[in-house]
Amino acid sequence: MRDAARPAEHPRNARSGSCSAGCARAACAVVLVAAAGLACGKKGPPLPPLVRLPAPPANIVAQRRGDTVDVSFTVPDTNTDRTRPANVERIDVYAITAPPTISDEQLLKRATKIGSVAVKSPKDPNAVVDEDERDEEVEPAVGTGLDQGATAHVEESLTRQAFAPADLGKPDREARRADAEAGRPLIGPLPSAPARTYVAVGVSTRGRKGPLSKRVTAPLIDPPPTPRDVHMVYTEKAVDLSWSPAAAPTSGPNAVLPSRPLGSAAPTIAYNVYDVSTDTPQKINKDPLDEPTLADPRMEWGEKRCYAIRAVAIVAGASVESSPTPAVCETLTDTFAPAPPKGLRSVPGEKTISLIWDPNGESDLGGYLVFRATSGGPLEQVTPKPIRETTFSDSVEPGVRYTYALKAIDRAGNPSAFSDRVDETARE
Repeated sequence: MRDAARPAEHPRNARSGSCSAGCARAACAVVLVAAAGLACGKKGPPLPPLVRLPAPPANIVAQRRGDTVDVSFTVPDTNTDRTRPANVERIDVYAITAPPTISDEQLLKRATKIGSVAVKSPKDPNAVVDEDERDEEVEPAVGTGLDQGATAHVEESLTRQAFAPADLGKPDREARRADAEAGRPLIGPLPSAPARTYVAVGVSTRGRKGPLSKRVTAPLIDPPPTPRDVHMVYTEKAVDLSWSPAAAPTSGPNAVLPSRPLGSAAPTIAYNVYDVSTDTPQKINKDPLDEPTLADPRMEWGEKRCYAIRAVAIVAGASVESSPTPAVCETLTDTFAPAPPKGLRSVPGEKTISLIWDPNGESDLGGYLVFRATSGGPLEQVTPKPIRETTFSDSVEPGVRYTYALKAIDRAGNPSAFSDRVDETARE
């Protein structure tokens, strides 16, 4: 009876319950489909290919000599992500005469490309190894350019146009911001010696530029006069060079290069010495020399050695060299005899006389010669050729008084003076 009297379920509630169950089933189906899609590894949109760019050229130096600037740098052998080999096809070098606050973007836009250096590049830019992997794993670069990691040089001959400030057009926004942050007026940089700025940048095999190298400058001031009166002498230990000091830089109506402006820092004068014995000059001194002298300890007998001197004007941390002096040359010839042996002592024996002495310290010592005189007669050489030992035993007649002396001789055949003499008589 209760069951018959039970009121029927409201149709609306019945539909509502049916819908809730259906929605739940649909949601489950969506989740399952999504999970199935993830399990199957469905691909998303394609990613752009990885573009490797060469690291910036390192160790860049700008050295001005007369009216020429030599820019040297190390060719990169890694990419910006430190993989090897570098995806580099060439190195471009740019120069600009502009304020130091110029941005990289403005510099590349307004600078002059003064040269390019071709570089060996990888066959496949994506065939790289990480920095901690062995060199044997690196695919060799190919081509006719310089090896990656080599030192490259680009020269610029300074013209009148190089001394004129570059036309930057509208003020560089980044330069204005840098001036404002530094508290400087926006009318331009503070007065200083004019300079030309150089940078190098690697270019990938697809023509994309990597990061710029650090900036280096060459001063645009008069080069100093060339030194005069170079003298070269040498001893066993060093080649000694001396020259007349160069005067301070001068300017006038006949000056080849513009004079430094009023208010700029005055340059100091120093000197660089170059070994010009080969086609590639080699600077001998690490830092510029304050005094007009240098001792070169690199001694190699029989070698022809040539030197040239350049004065160098240093201003605001940059330098400009003069033209070189005419080369002075000498063939290093060993004409220097060793010191006479010291400490010669004699010990008599039965029909023998033994000699002992202190060793010489010359690095090119060839040996010793033993001389003997009988009963006050002249000294005569006993050893037919130099001996290396510092002892000698001589078989002689007993009861006869003998006199001994030594000479040291070097490998070039230069004999020393006689040592002190000793007299001795052998026993029966």
